[in-house]
Amino acid sequence: MSNTYVYPYKNALYINLTNRCSNDCDFCLRRTSNGVGEYNLWLDGEPDAAAVLAAVDGYGLRQVSEVVFCGFGEPTMALPVLLDAARGIRARRPDLPIRINTNGQANLIHGRDVTGELAGLVDIVSVSLNAPTAEEYDALCHPEHGPAAFDAVLDFCRKCAARGIRVTMSVIDTLGEEKIAACRKIAGDAGATLRVRPYIG
Repeated sequence: MSNTYVYPYKNALYINLTNRCSNDCDFCLRRTSNGVGEYNLWLDGEPDAAAVLAAVDGYGLRQVSEVVFCGFGEPTMALPVLLDAARGIRARRPDLPIRINTNGQANLIHGRDVTGELAGLVDIVSVSLNAPTAEEYDALCHPEHGPAAFDAVLDFCRKCAARGIRVTMSVIDTLGEEKIAACRKIAGDAGATLRVRPYIG
């Protein structure tokens, strides 16, 4: 096991907070890989904010275009650490965009609306939509909260957008044109844009 809390990818710095996730998606990279490139993202312990910020300082923020909370788990499951780390990053470089790659279930996970806590710290949330209906989402992503997770994801996106957080929803390109079109409408209705991303087997 390793403890890679921070890793560079392209022109961004990625933060790996946890391996916990409320989904078990059929297409998840964790099923076929130990990480991204040379970085093993399986953790034997979750970091606190101080450990994250120490790792961030080790890389530095001058040369990156954004910071992304995205690793081998759902980052909002470690919400207090995420928020504290985002505050530290804001203090170090106020102009640097901060993004969360998420399954959009934070409100469901924590039993409250957390979007107000994200507003002002997080500029962008990129939410994995993956399917146009609750039934298909449940069958593909196997959320621990069952079919109710789908509507919770849409509600999270709407609430983020209402608070001025930029929202992108994503689907994989193997979904098919008809379902992608349906997802594009869902995203638009939630105040988000849709990104079609390539499937990585």
